[in-house]
Amino acid sequence: MWAMQLERIGGPLVAVERPDAVAGPGEVAIRVTACGVCRTDLHVVDGDLPDPVLPIVPGHEIVGQVSALGAGVEGFQIGERVGVGWLGATCSHCEFCREGRENLCDKPAFTGFTRNGGFATQAVADARYVYPLGEEGDDAAVAPLLCAGLIGWRSLVMAGEGERLGLYGFGAAGHIILQVARWQGRRVFVFTKPGDTAAQDLARSLGAEWVGGSDELPPEPLHAAIIFAPVGTLVPAALKAVRKGGRVVCAGIHMSDIPGFPYRWLWGERQVMSVANLTRADADTFLRIAPQAGIHTHVTRYALTDANAALDDLRSGRLTGAAVLVPN
Repeated sequence: MWAMQLERIGGPLVAVERPDAVAGPGEVAIRVTACGVCRTDLHVVDGDLPDPVLPIVPGHEIVGQVSALGAGVEGFQIGERVGVGWLGATCSHCEFCREGRENLCDKPAFTGFTRNGGFATQAVADARYVYPLGEEGDDAAVAPLLCAGLIGWRSLVMAGEGERLGLYGFGAAGHIILQVARWQGRRVFVFTKPGDTAAQDLARSLGAEWVGGSDELPPEPLHAAIIFAPVGTLVPAALKAVRKGGRVVCAGIHMSDIPGFPYRWLWGERQVMSVANLTRADADTFLRIAPQAGIHTHVTRYALTDANAALDDLRSGRLTGAAVLVPN
């Protein structure tokens, strides 16, 4: 098998040949057909997340076909299309796992961070965290649902049921969740980097009621806002945009420091909260909802060996929608 491997923080991914994937007990081996490129992959490569396992194969929006089942694995068929996301395994016995909050597990494993991911032609995953995907839809179009969609869905649920929803940052997750929110009947207000006309045009085409720069206020106070961009200065901006009792949800695994701001922007029972990872229940619910909502992902395909170019495009803001790697 071939993989794009990170060997040192801040360095380029390197094309390497590795032994073919072997499914151990409780694992599934997968022939990768597509893998989305998430901003979290960029955080891994750039060293924003502490203590990665190196060398590591990034990638946690994996779509592929089951090629082998390890001992004790049931419920999958050889050749079945499946997906793998960021949460790769949990301990099942810490207090958070026992409370049904496995996203906060004390001893988790993460795909593409502490265990090898999908920037490869093959992958191995814990069978408990492998999701049947059915056969509908193009593999590359489905891949962004495995993290951008899943974390976006958890963020949307945590934002509450308010009608007026703001989205700060409009990349892979934002363009998926806008479609879900519109399907739910919400009014969506999108904030992009000032002057990002490509992202703004995409937001309008997907049904955003209002689109503007992140330095602007919406025409009406929001019930809630989700921040997808990893920019701490957006937190006080979003607080100013939500009404009393409103909620600001920070969806990223990493964000730059949040600057100080006047207490009056928080007062009025406004809330700021973060989203950490996701649960299998989140995945089960969202993957059932996605086809009902008619989600159409806007993707740019890259060859697997062009993974560095995809990361550079994401880092520089040249990408609109989602990037997806396809094996050469």
